[in-house]
Amino acid sequence: MSESNNESLAWEKIVATYRGSLQSLEEIKRMELHFPQFLSHGLVGSEFRIGVTEDLQKQWFSELYSKPLEAAIKNAGLGDGIKVVFVIEKPSAIAKATVEEKQIKPKSAQATRRVRALPSTLPLHENYTFKNFVRGPSNSFAHAAATAVAKGLGRTAYNPLFIWGGTGLGKTHLMEAIGHYVLDNNPEASVCYITSETFLNEYVNAIASAGLPAFRARYRKYDLLLLDDVQFIVGKKQFQEEFFNTINQLLIYNKQVVMTSDVAPKELQLEERLISRFQQGMVTEIESPSYETRLAILKSKMQARNREIPSDILNFIAENIRSHVRAIEGALSRVVTFIDINPTMPLNLEIAQNLLKDMIEEEVTIKNITPEAIIQATAEHYGVTINDIKAPGRTQSLVTPRQMAMFLACKLTTDSLPDIGKSFDRKHTTVYYGSQQIQKRLSVEPDLKQAIAQISAKLGRKISDVLE
Repeated sequence: MSESNNESLAWEKIVATYRGSLQSLEEIKRMELHFPQFLSHGLVGSEFRIGVTEDLQKQWFSELYSKPLEAAIKNAGLGDGIKVVFVIEKPSAIAKATVEEKQIKPKSAQATRRVRALPSTLPLHENYTFKNFVRGPSNSFAHAAATAVAKGLGRTAYNPLFIWGGTGLGKTHLMEAIGHYVLDNNPEASVCYITSETFLNEYVNAIASAGLPAFRARYRKYDLLLLDDVQFIVGKKQFQEEFFNTINQLLIYNKQVVMTSDVAPKELQLEERLISRFQQGMVTEIESPSYETRLAILKSKMQARNREIPSDILNFIAENIRSHVRAIEGALSRVVTFIDINPTMPLNLEIAQNLLKDMIEEEVTIKNITPEAIIQATAEHYGVTINDIKAPGRTQSLVTPRQMAMFLACKLTTDSLPDIGKSFDRKHTTVYYGSQQIQKRLSVEPDLKQAIAQISAKLGRKISDVLE
């Protein structure tokens, strides 16, 4: 068998092993969109090199696939310690013509779907409306701004509207509520809700298929563009250029842009003109809900479910579940489930306390665990020092311990990304990137889950507290 045939068979085995590690249809679809963009692949020394055409593809695919493909190579029995490296490679005229021909004339119905089925606007959650949003001191200004934007689409000073705050506080709910209001009152309006990751994904695909004009035309025509998780574009410099131009074009024509982020614009490591553009409109924060707001949320959810729960139990939940709205909803769901499966047993405070014992313990533990304690436990697990994890530089042997500590700090504390970053002597964007890297590696590196379990145990937590 020829050397090229051997390489082909090896690549097929790598792809099959990687595909087998994927846990969701979304991951498989993303792979099917991206892998055809690889121009070449082969082993050069201790590196497995994959050729792509653009710098953004190199950067984006490196983040997404380098570590998982290294694991796939190892798990497929094709080598240990091999690094996957993406390199820039301009396609030959013949190869380019072949790619274009495949894109224009797909050979099957499946191929047709693959070319056309790019992600676009996502469906709005049916319950994420203004009617179902509970206002309180922590979110009243954000709610007022969102309402003004919805009623005066593109005609207010709140353009763009930038809503930021921690996980589970209602940013996405408010943003989608704007979309619902606009469509309910003007069915002819064109509304697009999309995550920044999907937006970037489409941009990368457009580059590969020479489809940038169509991409730009699509996203610069909407009356309302809703972009979730803007912090995801940090570090993607080429995409930031496209992102800026798209937003700028929409604003010039009085189209409305609404964005959400985990952190404020000034904390994002983005181009200055992008940050300036965000701040030209309205920037508003959603904070953790107060006791009164938590209680109001419980009463609203209970009314929506057509349930009656004793006030002392609602007060108990509001007093003890404080981290975010999703945790409050989770506690209420547990109580309602108990009522459903035990219709003859009266619910009292003692039963509710027992039902929610682990959730309350988790709230207390989350509050008590600090990034410093996590750094120390992680350092002990990997046999390094706290100074090693905090030290500047990118020594390869310290990358995993450092990123693991960042990942756990994001999962086990209620600190903001900027505050966690201070504990590591790094910017919050580095913390976000490090945490994402561990998340991506989990599906293909079983040893990481074992490490999480062991470090969590040192901190008095279970792995289920980290990996939901």
